[in-house]
Amino acid sequence: MQENLLRRLREGQETLPGIVGFEQTVGPQVERAILAGHDFVLLGERGQGKTRLIRSLIGLLDDWMPYVEGCEINDEPTAPMCARCRRLSAELGDHLPIDWRHRSERYGEKLATPDTSVGDLVGDIDPVKVAEGRSLGDPETIHYGLVPRTNRGIFAINELPDLVERIQVALLNVLEERDIQVRGYSLRLPLDMMIVASANPEDYTNRGRIITPLKDRFGAEIRTHYPLELDVEVQLLQQEAHIQAVIPHHLLDIVARFTRGVRESTAVDQRSGVSARFSIACVEELSGAALRRAAITGEAEPVARVSDLVDVVPSLRGKVEFDVTEEGYEDETLGLLARQAVAESWRAHLGGQGARPFLTRLVEWFDEGSTLETSDVVSSSAILQAIGPIEGLGSVVSMVEPDMDASAGLTASVIEFAAEGLWLTRRIDKDEIEGMTTYASSRVQDEDGGITP
Repeated sequence: MQENLLRRLREGQETLPGIVGFEQTVGPQVERAILAGHDFVLLGERGQGKTRLIRSLIGLLDDWMPYVEGCEINDEPTAPMCARCRRLSAELGDHLPIDWRHRSERYGEKLATPDTSVGDLVGDIDPVKVAEGRSLGDPETIHYGLVPRTNRGIFAINELPDLVERIQVALLNVLEERDIQVRGYSLRLPLDMMIVASANPEDYTNRGRIITPLKDRFGAEIRTHYPLELDVEVQLLQQEAHIQAVIPHHLLDIVARFTRGVRESTAVDQRSGVSARFSIACVEELSGAALRRAAITGEAEPVARVSDLVDVVPSLRGKVEFDVTEEGYEDETLGLLARQAVAESWRAHLGGQGARPFLTRLVEWFDEGSTLETSDVVSSSAILQAIGPIEGLGSVVSMVEPDMDASAGLTASVIEFAAEGLWLTRRIDKDEIEGMTTYASSRVQDEDGGITP
């Protein structure tokens, strides 16, 4: 791993492919730990990509590794250490059969649960082998656990504090002396492996803790974090979300701002954090809403719109731990934060001088008595037909979505985005009745035809 990592660093290659937002923070710490030959524990709130990062370490292993054929602990052919392989090596010499293992098979992972046993991790006596006639003291009667079976590879323990303390003790020798002890057997197997663990900070007090001797044996404790910049959050959504419809960039921007707003809200329990799965699920729900509308209306291209966010937000409530004082107001809080995100994104995309002529003409269109109706089953063509030709619409679509090809669905999505922003900035009015949203002028026409604010 060290040689492969150093080669990538010298050649300027990506060391942890697929990991977004850790390039200048967590990444260098992981690299230093690997080059130091240290095991390490990743400490961070849920949904920060800890498991994803650990699994990416597989890419630093050699593509293929030779081992003694049939060996449970992947013995090195030139220096076998288990009883079986030493016996075969003495009997067969240079004719010892070998096999090859791909690096994807050199990774072991265990979710720490209270019912995990020492036998699961380290090993135990195999009663079947004893019943076959071997003596109880024969080392070949041992059934190796997950840790020795990952010898010459990487072993990961997720949610380490959930592991019962007496089971954590069984890992002390593995981390320090790199050997294992199985019941009464005097075994000294010099394991060649990296052990990585993950934990959430609150787990130290709420569900369990990492015992002090075990913490001391990890070479490094590395803190992870959520994306620090908005564009990194958007990049994460594009990479991780399973998107089956067209999700315009301004909607991804809204979801990213929405997620950051939820994380920073005082109504949310900050100890548990807000997982990246929150924003990923939001984007996938928007994709589902667009697919549903296209199936109902017969549109060829499903495109998500900002109105879809209203129906999606309540489905995300289970992914957020609210403060106890907010009980009963969860949907209202998420709805408010979503509207704030839309307003922020609207100002970022349409708040400049370039969009002002179109927005002014759109407000005038509403003031002339026109209305725009939309819902989760209103087609894009219906929205475009209602709006009609408005000066500057094409340039605004290109300004908001410069990297996307113009289409009826994309144009309707931008129109909705513009109208929602005008309502949030109190320049037009909006009514929501039985799932139908109606945008209209915020001015009232009197009996004499005059217009009153």
